[in-house]
Amino acid sequence: MLIREIILESFMSYDYARIPLKPGVNIVCGPNGSGKSSILLGISVALGQSYTERSKRLSDLIRWGREMGRVTLVLDNSRRGGRRPVPKIKKDEILLTRVLRRDGRYWFELDNRPVNRSDVLRLLSRFGVDPDNMLIIMHQNMAEQFVVLPPQEKLKMVEAAVGLEPYRRHVLEAKRKLSRIMSQEESINKLLESAEQTLNYWREQYDRYQQKKQLLMKRRFLERELAWAKVARKEETINELEAEIRRLKYTIEEIDGKVASSEGRVKSLQETLQLKRSALREAFEERVRIEGEKARQEARASLAKEILDDLNRLITERGDASKILREPITSFLTPRIENLKAVIDLSASRAAELTSRVDGIKRRLESLNREVDGLSEEILEERVNLALLRYRRGDAARSLNDLERSLNRSLKELEAEVSRAAEIGPRIAAVRSVEEILDEMRVTDGRIAALADVSEDVERMYESYSKLYLELKEKSRMVAENREKALKEVKARMDAWRTVIRRLIEQVDAEYRRILSYADAVGSVRFLNEHDIEAAGIEILVGFKGADPVPLNAYTQSGGERSTATMAFLLALQQHVKSPFRAIDEYDIHMDPRNREIMANLLISSLEGQGVQYLAITPNQIYFEGRDVHIITVQNVGGSSIIKESL
Repeated sequence: MLIREIILESFMSYDYARIPLKPGVNIVCGPNGSGKSSILLGISVALGQSYTERSKRLSDLIRWGREMGRVTLVLDNSRRGGRRPVPKIKKDEILLTRVLRRDGRYWFELDNRPVNRSDVLRLLSRFGVDPDNMLIIMHQNMAEQFVVLPPQEKLKMVEAAVGLEPYRRHVLEAKRKLSRIMSQEESINKLLESAEQTLNYWREQYDRYQQKKQLLMKRRFLERELAWAKVARKEETINELEAEIRRLKYTIEEIDGKVASSEGRVKSLQETLQLKRSALREAFEERVRIEGEKARQEARASLAKEILDDLNRLITERGDASKILREPITSFLTPRIENLKAVIDLSASRAAELTSRVDGIKRRLESLNREVDGLSEEILEERVNLALLRYRRGDAARSLNDLERSLNRSLKELEAEVSRAAEIGPRIAAVRSVEEILDEMRVTDGRIAALADVSEDVERMYESYSKLYLELKEKSRMVAENREKALKEVKARMDAWRTVIRRLIEQVDAEYRRILSYADAVGSVRFLNEHDIEAAGIEILVGFKGADPVPLNAYTQSGGERSTATMAFLLALQQHVKSPFRAIDEYDIHMDPRNREIMANLLISSLEGQGVQYLAITPNQIYFEGRDVHIITVQNVGGSSIIKESL
């Protein structure tokens, strides 16, 4: 039960009326124009139903001649199962009022305190009432409107009425979430594609930058290698100079040794030559002496021979002389001749001996002359060799001095080269020549020049876009995972929604068929497009007087048939509706008496034991013998509606 009492003040045809409602079925009946529908309209106005707000002319509902009207609902807040519907309000009754003013000002009051519409909707949600659902509160002509609603709208109303709306909401939320994720994924993928294209560009530039960086590093390395290659070349030059200096020193030492040896040899040869010359001089002097002696001996012998010849001639000349004279002369000359002969022989012998000695001396002189000549030539040759050695030594000494100066200069240059090279970097082994390094440096400089357009910002841009790309990649992966999760969630929620709706429609269909059978009709309730929640709907089929069931619409069935089928569907749905209050105006319009009675009794039967409050308005007089029905009769007397209760 929701409403204990309705209080209408200056509202439409009511001056002032208090209309109590009971649990169960409340039937409002009375002739047309008596003010029956105004009761339901007043309830809707108080509940803030959108239907009553559409015209924005609530001031037209104020009783004629009055400036203000009021509708108050006394809501039942008594404990149910130990709890009140609105626990914050610690009393059994809550007054919900809607005040209407002729000047167009309208407001709500809750226990005489102004509140806004959202406060009212929150209050009603605590009671479980949705005043905007056509299946909860159905005004005049809404039955016809329900018939022409699309299947999708019918399903949505049913879901809201039976409390299954959260299933649809969850599905739609999941689908919206999926849509957002897919939109996000599409956006991220577009961004990822754009970032990938940009990254590819910057990767190419980064590769060129790395190439340039490598070339610059290579260039620096080449500079370092060149610097140390120059050092190495200078060291090599110094080593060559030092080696040449050592060689020259050794050569000079060797020459000095040869010079000393040659000088010693010259001295020795000179000494030997001096001795030979002395010997030659002595031999020559001896020869002169001997030849002088020989000449003397030969002269002596010659003189003696001349004397002897003179004597012999004298003897011969005097041979004719007397014997007496010859004998003394002979005696006198003979010894002397013998002496002369002896002298001649001795001189000849001595001359021969001296000649032999002279020949020996001559041979000796010849030998000594040869030796002297040989020694002179040898000395001359040795002196020439010594002069050459001394020239070579002087040339070597000059070369040595030049090399030592070059070495000192090279050492200073080496020190400068080492200092410059050390500033460039630590020493490295130079395996190539300076020319080879310079050639490679020229090639490297050309390659660097070809990359002159590569900016230093490339690395930062590449890292930035790489980070962005990886972040987008990760986001894309996460979004893809979320999409899969969302798809699974959509599927799970769709399955849950489809299952509960299918089960509901199966139950409603069975009850609908049963109710129609009382009216000699057949029909069914079908679940359409169950795999697409947006297109899914309910189709109501009905066939009267043996006709095959066809869709319920505004053209196929008569007015009474439409009312009967609509009421049958509403009754089939009642056991599933969650709202504690329901209302329908002129539910039996166009029905024949038999169907009107059947539907009225079925209405009471369907609500028995459910603790539901139902308000039904009909212009027809209905009798319920032995049924617990609260009947309210409305009459219009003198332009004012008057309420009368009966059970």
